[in-house]
Formats: sequence, structure tokens, C-alpha cells
Amino acid sequence: MIEQLLIIGCGNMGGAMLAGWLASGADPARFAILDPALPEAPEGVALFRDASEVPGTHDAVMLGFKPQQLRSLAPGLQGVAGEGVTVCSLLAGITRNQLSAAFPEAAGHVRVMPNLAARINKSPVILCEAGLDEAARGDLFALYDALGTAVWLDDESRFDLVTALAGSGPGFVYRFIDALAGAAEELGLERAEAEQLAVATVDGASSLAGLSDIGPGDLADRVASPGGMTREGLNVLDKDKALHRLLVETLRATRDKGAELSKGA
Repeated sequence: MIEQLLIIGCGNMGGAMLAGWLASGADPARFAILDPALPEAPEGVALFRDASEVPGTHDAVMLGFKPQQLRSLAPGLQGVAGEGVTVCSLLAGITRNQLSAAFPEAAGHVRVMPNLAARINKSPVILCEAGLDEAARGDLFALYDALGTAVWLDDESRFDLVTALAGSGPGFVYRFIDALAGAAEELGLERAEAEQLAVATVDGASSLAGLSDIGPGDLADRVASPGGMTREGLNVLDKDKALHRLLVETLRATRDKGAELSKGA
């Protein structure tokens, strides 16, 4: 079991994950934060401003700063990410080899990619590790599975694509909800009403898709009666595979940004 996790850089994602762990009933004393800018930590969670202040009782660290900061910050973190410590990274695009080079004494190196739904324990969490034995893999899996659904990815070459889908995906869904509400507003609804209905519609549709034994494409067709209103709208989205092609380009750009971040680190 991971007795103590040190979160290094507790921004939006790290904060969401910490909130999810605490909401699941985890003891706040299991967590500590190293962040010079964070105003305050949740009750019971220790907050350190400098690596020299950290007592060294943790057995894993989670990197939550910007990928571009790895090269400059790693030298000062060797004391907290050394022998016996597993390094977990939220840094988009940073490979296991880069983590190993940055923290050569660490017990293992793990790429982790959740999304902001970790705050409500509904996030997929993609894990890709190097150097862990089966016991350590089990400990890591249990820790991150508490945030939703953890999944091991053995082929690291697919990590940036999985990140584009499961990590960045909520941003695209939020943009769709906003566009759906904006379109309804343009056609005559009040903005607040349109947004409330759009959010409720996507929430219900995604919940049903998660519980259904048929795929989302088939669900869309079941909503659409031949010659009906829904089918008329789907005809617009489906024409020349417009929505499909747009999302292929969206995921491609997001995936390729991971490789760019890796080169710049």
C-alpha cells in the first residue's frame, strides 16, 4: 500500500485528484503537497513550500507541474524522488525514458493520465509503468482506481492518443455543450435556459450510453425515427462525415502536441 503520496505542483488536475481521493474517504494524512504558490491545502494535508522542508516519509510522488518545467525542476527534486520512491507523472508528452533520465534513482516511473472528473470519482485513469513489481503495480492501481476506472496501458506509443481521447476529451465535450447551448440561444432560447437544457441532455445521454449494452452510434439511430426531427439533425452532422472528420483532426492535433511537448522537455 502507498502510505504517503507527495503531490509536487497541485494545480487544477492535481487538486481535482486530491479532492477525489478525499471524497472517497482516504485519510488526508496520506497526502502532502509541495507547491510554492498554492494558497492553502485541504484540512489535514501537509503543505510544503520547498523540497528541503519535506520530511521524506512518502513512498511515491506525483508530478503536477508543466511539462516544460521538468528539466529545470528535476535537479532540485532528487532528494524527494530518489531511492525507494515511485515517480508518477501527469506531465503530458513526457515519456517513461525521460522520467527515468530525470529521476534515475527512483524505484519506478509511471505515466498517469486522468481527467477533471477525478474530482467526482468518475475519471478514466490511464497508467503506463516501468520498473514496478506486481505488488507495486497493485498498489498504484488501487490508488488511482479510487478516482474512477484505472487502466494499464502496456504500449506507450499509444499514450498520447489515449491522452487526447480520455484526458483532453472532457474539454471537447464541454465545448460541444457550449456550442449546443449557443446554437439554441441563436435560434431563440434564453442563454441560461439553453445551457441548463444542454448540460442536462448531455448528462443523461452519457449516463445512458455508459449503462447500455449497445454502442453510441446505435443509440443515436434509436433516437432518430425515419423522417423525424432527430434524423433531420443527424443528417447535417453525418453529411460527408463532417463531425467524424472534425474529431479526427481534433484528436490528431492533440496527440501530436504530446510529441512536441516531449521534444521540448
